Amino acid sequence: MSHDRRESGFKRRTRVADARATLLDAVTPHDRTESVPVEAADGRVVAEPIDAPAPVPGYDRAAMDGYAVRASDTFGAGDRSPAVLASKPAESDAVAPGEAARVHTGSAVPEGADAVVMVEQAEEVGDEVEVFDAVATGENVGEAGEDVADGQRLYEPGHVLRPSDIGLLRSVGLDSAPVREPPEVAVIPTGEELVESDPDPGEVIETNGLTVSRLVERWGGEARYRDVVTDDPDALREAVESDLDADVVVTTGGSSVGERDLIPEVVDGLGEVLVHGVALKPGHPVCLGTAEGTPIVSLPGYPVACIVNAAQFLRPATKRAGGTDAEPFPTRRATLDRKIASEPGVRTFARVTLSEPVDGADSTDGDDADDALPTATPTRASGSGILSSVALADGWVVVPEPREGLDAGEAVDVELWEVTE
Repeated sequence: MSHDRRESGFKRRTRVADARATLLDAVTPHDRTESVPVEAADGRVVAEPIDAPAPVPGYDRAAMDGYAVRASDTFGAGDRSPAVLASKPAESDAVAPGEAARVHTGSAVPEGADAVVMVEQAEEVGDEVEVFDAVATGENVGEAGEDVADGQRLYEPGHVLRPSDIGLLRSVGLDSAPVREPPEVAVIPTGEELVESDPDPGEVIETNGLTVSRLVERWGGEARYRDVVTDDPDALREAVESDLDADVVVTTGGSSVGERDLIPEVVDGLGEVLVHGVALKPGHPVCLGTAEGTPIVSLPGYPVACIVNAAQFLRPATKRAGGTDAEPFPTRRATLDRKIASEPGVRTFARVTLSEPVDGADSTDGDDADDALPTATPTRASGSGILSSVALADGWVVVPEPREGLDAGEAVDVELWEVTE
């Protein structure tokens, strides 16, 4: 990194979407796979096609409590002229013409039977069963393979397994699932002022690396949370270089253009700086690069800026490295109760708290007219170094680049960025 580049600051900043696209172009999904027990596969990314080895159900089953019969034996049955059938033992192996066998929901339909009469439409009288309603072939019967057919394709590579998927995999008899290994993300906190505890004046307890490593785990990665590296170019270079075998390297702190902001220079020396400076607030001094094929995300040292940039860049990079794409954050529609100021051309992330409307409050006009919206209140402490402003917030409102702030009373989408994986 040249001296001129450092002195120029961030006069030209890359838009968020362009910076993210540039970074993702440098991320190659890893090809490491493993087989894990189905019960441990929640949230994992499917590595190869999964087909059902057996149908579900594996037999014709009763969909109702009642009597298994041959449908033809009930033709013409009614309240005044019931069909009278011979009673068979409960859940018999076979039903002959003129016979009925008691069955329960989910139990196998005996051989020979092709329908089930609901228990409410039948009555046992001695050794006979009176049927008061005719049934059609297949009525109240779940056929074998009705849920899942034998050999049916269940999941393609890249699918993220959910709890319902886990149940389906077990239902077809699978004990394990082929998944990608979690992407490995090296988290390197930097800064000579950082300590683990008991800070003296001028020192700060290290939190960015801890926070980012936990976010990595939540986003499906495996974090290598490293010790703090001081602001020394040789030490920083050695730390980054030693972790280039990871799928993604992320550093915290030292990403700006000050005398102690050495990370961009280190990345430039090891490989290439792709983006330095993004039109984003808080946290425009993010640096995105690559070295030896490994993407490097260098996050600002201010805690809020670090978190915002991690959500915008590290999350999609981690997901891509693991073989999938980051889904949009879930949102909550709300009414803004105070103006949010922003700079045109810069995407602003304003932290807000949500409060539910008072009972009986008037509904909001428009698409949400049927429901009163919660209120979104921007946090008073808005500085990028105020960690509590994001830790105690419910989410953030994104002010897009073309807007010069948002007005009080506007309906906005609050991104619940910590709710999702």
